[in-house]
Amino acid sequence: MFTGIVTDVGRIRLVAPPPDSRIEIETAYDTAAIALGASIACSGVCLTVVDRGPGWFAVQVSAETRARTAPDRWREGARLNLERALRVGDELGGHIVTGHVDGVGEVLAIAPDGASHRVTIVVPRALAPNIAPKGSITVDGVSLTVNEVSDDGRHTGFGVNIIPHTRTHTTLEALAPGSHVNLEIDILSRYLARLLEARVV
Repeated sequence: MFTGIVTDVGRIRLVAPPPDSRIEIETAYDTAAIALGASIACSGVCLTVVDRGPGWFAVQVSAETRARTAPDRWREGARLNLERALRVGDELGGHIVTGHVDGVGEVLAIAPDGASHRVTIVVPRALAPNIAPKGSITVDGVSLTVNEVSDDGRHTGFGVNIIPHTRTHTTLEALAPGSHVNLEIDILSRYLARLLEARVV
């Protein structure tokens, strides 16, 4: 489990050629304190540490994960929002995040909003019922509050405000119209949708 509060921005330093799925990520974390087998959220994707060294750790990214996450996310030089797994007693500063991507959104527009930036993201239709104003959503591993939801009959989008601290301490600063982002809906919405789907009338 995670909270969507990013604690480091890493950079992919090595992507092993196929069929290997190994990726090495540079980080400011004390990697000596990271156990092999530990979980780290990488731009919203829960991955398992399989190796580590001073200033870097390695994970394996399956073909399934690549197919279900933002395109071009797993290339050398790419920056990733990092968060270590939640421990008992840690402050829950964001919301409960599982690290399982529900879909990929596309940034439609970015506009200044005071000191912040308003970002509008178009989502796959299947996710639309699970996104609500003032609800929580995870964008590339960052816990955000949904400001509004719009539906024109063809597309569904939602807006979030990115405050200056979040922009400068995550990869969201680099977002632009056309950027693709990993999305995870609120876990409560996910289970509610499943209960309604499975309900016997």
